Amino acid sequence: MKRQLCQLLYQRLLGWKSRWEVPMCDKCVIVGAPHTSNWDFIYGKLFYGLTGKKVNFLMKKEWFFFPLGLLFKAMGGIPVDRGRNTSLTDQLAERFRRSGQLNLAITPEATRKANPDWKKGFYYIALKAKVPILLIGIDYPTKTIACTRSIVPTGDYEHDIRIIKQHFTQFRGKKPNQFAI
Repeated sequence: MKRQLCQLLYQRLLGWKSRWEVPMCDKCVIVGAPHTSNWDFIYGKLFYGLTGKKVNFLMKKEWFFFPLGLLFKAMGGIPVDRGRNTSLTDQLAERFRRSGQLNLAITPEATRKANPDWKKGFYYIALKAKVPILLIGIDYPTKTIACTRSIVPTGDYEHDIRIIKQHFTQFRGKKPNQFAI
């Protein structure tokens, strides 16, 4: 039912297309880019809904107030307390270890503005959890979201991030001037 609803909304009503060329994973970190609009979240949720798998995402804990908190948790939201002195990387790696399935989506730009200095957390979460990173790009001119590449972190961040960022040069966000690699 959920897949059919996502297909109806994403493909038929909104006219978006999808490409999926990598093996599905029970556990992975998903890097979504470019992230230039709040619409990316909606299109991304519908795209991933076509797979039939649940996707989780990180969000500031301040957004998890009643009744929105119930909605965000039902959608896969994981509240993040930025003020705590605990390692979010360690917490999420442990969550991966305990989970049978966890697909965690992260936008490493950490903003909808141009930011060439991507946050490194997604990489170190995947490295510590020993899970692949799926690269999912959104392209507004063609109305396509694609997952055509995945990588297993090697531990050489500088090498791997060059490959990851190079992959996203083929995609254009809703506001292209707000995406920087």
